[in-house]
Amino acid sequence: MSKRDYYEVLGVDKSASPDEIKRAYRKLARQYHPDVNKDDPSAEEKFKEVKDAYETLSDQNKRARYDQFGHEDPMQGMGGGGFGGQGGFQDFGGFGDIFDMFFGGGGGARRGPQRGADLEYELAVDFEEAAFGIEEEIEIPRTETCSTCGGDGAKPGTKVETCSVCHGTGEQQTTVNTPFGRMVNRKVCSACRGSGKHISVPCPDCHGAGRRRVRRTVKVKVPAGVDTGTTLRIPGAGEASPNGGQPGDLHIVIRVRPHDLFERDGTNVYVDYPLSFVQAALGDEVEVPTLDGPVKLRIPEGTQTGTSFRLRGKGIVRLGSTQRGDQHVRVHVMTPTHLNDRQRELLRELGHELGENTNEQARSLLDRMKSAFSGH
Repeated sequence: MSKRDYYEVLGVDKSASPDEIKRAYRKLARQYHPDVNKDDPSAEEKFKEVKDAYETLSDQNKRARYDQFGHEDPMQGMGGGGFGGQGGFQDFGGFGDIFDMFFGGGGGARRGPQRGADLEYELAVDFEEAAFGIEEEIEIPRTETCSTCGGDGAKPGTKVETCSVCHGTGEQQTTVNTPFGRMVNRKVCSACRGSGKHISVPCPDCHGAGRRRVRRTVKVKVPAGVDTGTTLRIPGAGEASPNGGQPGDLHIVIRVRPHDLFERDGTNVYVDYPLSFVQAALGDEVEVPTLDGPVKLRIPEGTQTGTSFRLRGKGIVRLGSTQRGDQHVRVHVMTPTHLNDRQRELLRELGHELGENTNEQARSLLDRMKSAFSGH
């Protein structure tokens, strides 16, 4: 089966920014994650397809090659023992290393400061809290720069030395004989893992990593009007950088708990209100619940089941605004049950006074139905 276009898989344009690609990936990854779709055997394959697309489009070099060659990248398939029976180019660090070998380009294995990874946290809030906003404290596990060693990984009072294997470059070079001649293969230094440093006495708290796993309390201000799926970003509250860069962000994904009385559609709120047979027939003034407390509502006489009354400005505020939606009260007339003899007699008298004859009405309806089906 031919592969689908990666942009199509993620549902983004070819001009999509890295942030747009990341957001699309997160949404689809949650949607198709096998743990969430245990009863759907196709979910795992879809999840893998989304993951493959993101791994390509989130990498600047891979995306550039994909935009040029699509799935038919000529550099793919050169492995499998193609050169010298040793797996061809699959042991090299990637396209950048191959390009360097052919054209003598520079660029070591060490990178500049990298931004820390983003974190995601699902926060469940009550219906009213989503409507009016709330400030919450959450506890998240995250990686932070070690406060003992300041992130260099060495025990305080000791020095960080230059790696004796790569001499601080962060890479090792080996010469490989290929059909194109002798080529230099650059790999991340196995001794220092690309850091270019050697720590003789590791920090006792982070054990030389320069970062520690901690649980941190974070204050989250949930604004009025959020809904399930709303994502709040707290800059710098994510994972620490592995090499001195900026920390990542914390993304708070909101989930609103359902309410016993209220339903929501955008900024509008809906509530079902039961009316007795007498209230609906004669009219009444009733108290209905709203997010702001009970309010009086005038029910006109002759109100029918399904009638909806609107209470302006009693809905939910539009996110980022002060404008509120409306509340809609949907009326349901309750038919009386468990009548005694006297009550039945009174209803029959009422029907007679109103000119109702249920038997004649039923026969009339049956005659009209027969006529409709017979074509007369």
